[in-house]
Amino acid sequence: MKHARTILFWLLAVILTLSMARYQRKTGPTYPIDGTVTIQGQTVAYHFDRSHGGDGDHTVTIDLPDGYEAVLAWKRYQLDEPYNQVEMVLNEEGLFAADLPHQPPAGKLAYHLLVRPAGSDQMVPLPDHDDVIIRFKGAVPAGVLIPHILMMFIAMLLSTRAAIAALAGEKIRTIAWVAFICLVIGGLFLGPVVQKFAFGEYWTGWPFGEDYTDNKTLAAVIAWAIALWFLRGPNGNKRGRWWSLGAAVVLLGMYMIPHSLGGSTFNYETGEIATGANPMEVEGEAAPTGEMEHDSSGVGEDAANE
Repeated sequence: MKHARTILFWLLAVILTLSMARYQRKTGPTYPIDGTVTIQGQTVAYHFDRSHGGDGDHTVTIDLPDGYEAVLAWKRYQLDEPYNQVEMVLNEEGLFAADLPHQPPAGKLAYHLLVRPAGSDQMVPLPDHDDVIIRFKGAVPAGVLIPHILMMFIAMLLSTRAAIAALAGEKIRTIAWVAFICLVIGGLFLGPVVQKFAFGEYWTGWPFGEDYTDNKTLAAVIAWAIALWFLRGPNGNKRGRWWSLGAAVVLLGMYMIPHSLGGSTFNYETGEIATGANPMEVEGEAAPTGEMEHDSSGVGEDAANE
């Protein structure tokens, strides 16, 4: 009976952890945008990325019916400047494609497509509401990124299991310590290394910045450190049970905040990277409509490199 209950508790912890991880990923401001739109009776599906890692330009593609034309319109985010418009051409896979020029780490571009159906003079914007905001970052080695993700996942799993154990009256000191160690390794050691590769800074949370990800990680570490303090001694399990539950709730709240919210943003006017209220969570500018106008002369690349 006890063995079955233990398995059930672990299974519940795994389900809750996977659910939180999926929620955080799908609600983050760097998660791709997918959708479909009907244009003159034709269903067009789109997939727009909101993050680009590594060197090189970012290629935007879309599958359109025969006879359609498309233009990629983009500009640097939050700058009062005209859109650069680049004609999309068919690639080897039969998809319409055009490139967004590479940006400095944390640089963001606002972009959308203008699609002209066959036999029409009007352009249909995709998406049909706001621009897509894409953030560029440096390449993060898999040898750093994978252990970071693994440690953070294990920390969340063990923290959740510790919360269940606290509610069930089980001993939690060992599992709490392992959760804390994984959180420190993943969040305070590997996390800054990941950020250094991606954006050139190890730590942009308090007291040096307002990065939500760094700050929420620090809050979770402090919460679990307090819980471990109360778990010490012969009677620690009884005394620290509710503190451990509170720490687990803090870590759970951390996962409820979308990843990368309030993250690094390159300011094109100052040439510096800022953190805090994330411009990527602000609605983009409405995509303009109108007659087909485009410029494939490369003016967009010149603007981006000013």
